[in-house]
Amino acid sequence: MNDTPGRRHPIAPADPRTRGYSEPQVAALLAEVCERGRKFGLIWPSATTDGVVDGRVLVRFGNAPTSTVLNLLSLLLDHERADGPWEP
Repeated sequence: MNDTPGRRHPIAPADPRTRGYSEPQVAALLAEVCERGRKFGLIWPSATTDGVVDGRVLVRFGNAPTSTVLNLLSLLLDHERADGPWEP
Protein backbone atom coordinates (compact mmCIF):
# COMPACT_ATOMS: atom_id res chain seq x y z
CA MET A 1 0.00 0.00 0.00
CA ASN A 2 1.08 3.52 -0.69
CA ASP A 3 1.49 5.62 2.46
CA THR A 4 2.61 8.77 0.63
CA PRO A 5 0.87 11.83 2.12
CA GLY A 6 -1.96 13.05 -0.08
CA ARG A 7 -2.36 9.68 -1.81
CA ARG A 8 -5.45 7.58 -1.27
CA HIS A 9 -5.74 3.84 -1.13
CA PRO A 10 -7.86 2.30 -3.91
CA ILE A 11 -11.50 1.61 -3.17
CA ALA A 12 -12.29 -2.09 -3.23
CA PRO A 13 -15.19 -3.31 -5.39
CA ALA A 14 -17.04 -4.58 -2.28
CA ASP A 15 -16.49 -1.36 -0.30
CA PRO A 16 -19.84 -0.48 1.31
CA ARG A 17 -19.37 3.20 0.39
CA THR A 18 -20.02 2.34 -3.27
CA ARG A 19 -23.60 1.35 -2.43
CA GLY A 20 -24.41 5.01 -1.81
CA TYR A 21 -24.01 5.99 -5.45
CA SER A 22 -27.05 6.11 -7.72
CA GLU A 23 -26.91 5.41 -11.46
CA PRO A 24 -27.15 9.16 -12.31
CA GLN A 25 -24.28 9.91 -9.92
CA VAL A 26 -22.10 7.19 -11.45
CA ALA A 27 -23.01 8.47 -14.93
CA ALA A 28 -21.78 11.93 -13.87
CA LEU A 29 -18.55 10.40 -12.51
CA LEU A 30 -18.07 8.55 -15.81
CA ALA A 31 -18.49 11.81 -17.71
CA GLU A 32 -15.83 13.41 -15.52
CA VAL A 33 -13.44 10.47 -16.00
CA CYS A 34 -13.96 10.69 -19.76
CA GLU A 35 -13.40 14.46 -19.75
CA ARG A 36 -10.27 14.38 -17.58
CA GLY A 37 -8.90 11.19 -19.12
CA ARG A 38 -9.23 12.34 -22.73
CA LYS A 39 -6.00 14.33 -22.49
CA PHE A 40 -4.22 11.08 -21.54
CA GLY A 41 -5.79 9.08 -24.35
CA LEU A 42 -8.32 7.39 -22.04
CA ILE A 43 -11.36 7.34 -24.29
CA TRP A 44 -14.50 5.35 -23.54
CA PRO A 45 -17.21 6.70 -25.85
CA SER A 46 -19.59 3.88 -24.94
CA ALA A 47 -18.97 3.89 -21.18
CA THR A 48 -22.26 4.02 -19.35
CA THR A 49 -23.95 2.54 -16.33
CA ASP A 50 -25.13 -1.05 -16.72
CA GLY A 51 -27.69 -1.65 -14.01
CA VAL A 52 -27.41 -2.46 -10.34
CA VAL A 53 -26.26 -5.79 -8.88
CA ASP A 54 -26.37 -6.44 -5.15
CA GLY A 55 -26.91 -2.73 -4.49
CA ARG A 56 -23.89 -1.67 -6.55
CA VAL A 57 -24.02 0.21 -9.85
CA LEU A 58 -22.14 -1.53 -12.65
CA VAL A 59 -20.31 0.36 -15.37
CA ARG A 60 -20.29 -0.79 -18.96
CA PHE A 61 -16.66 -1.18 -19.90
CA GLY A 62 -16.28 -4.75 -18.88
CA ASN A 63 -19.03 -4.58 -16.22
CA ALA A 64 -16.71 -2.77 -13.88
CA PRO A 65 -17.94 -1.79 -10.42
CA THR A 66 -18.34 1.82 -9.34
CA SER A 67 -15.05 1.52 -7.45
CA THR A 68 -13.19 1.31 -10.79
CA VAL A 69 -14.60 4.68 -11.86
CA LEU A 70 -13.83 6.21 -8.46
CA ASN A 71 -10.26 4.87 -8.53
CA LEU A 72 -9.63 6.11 -12.08
CA LEU A 73 -10.99 9.53 -11.21
CA SER A 74 -8.87 9.60 -8.05
CA LEU A 75 -5.72 8.87 -10.05
CA LEU A 76 -6.51 11.59 -12.57
CA LEU A 77 -7.26 14.14 -9.83
CA ASP A 78 -4.12 13.21 -7.88
CA HIS A 79 -2.05 13.74 -11.01
CA GLU A 80 -3.63 17.15 -11.62
CA ARG A 81 -3.00 18.19 -8.01
CA ALA A 82 0.61 17.00 -8.05
CA ASP A 83 1.64 18.23 -11.47
CA GLY A 84 -0.95 20.80 -12.38
CA PRO A 85 -3.23 20.45 -15.39
CA TRP A 86 -1.69 18.41 -18.18
CA GLU A 87 -1.24 20.30 -21.43
CA PRO A 88 -0.79 18.43 -24.73
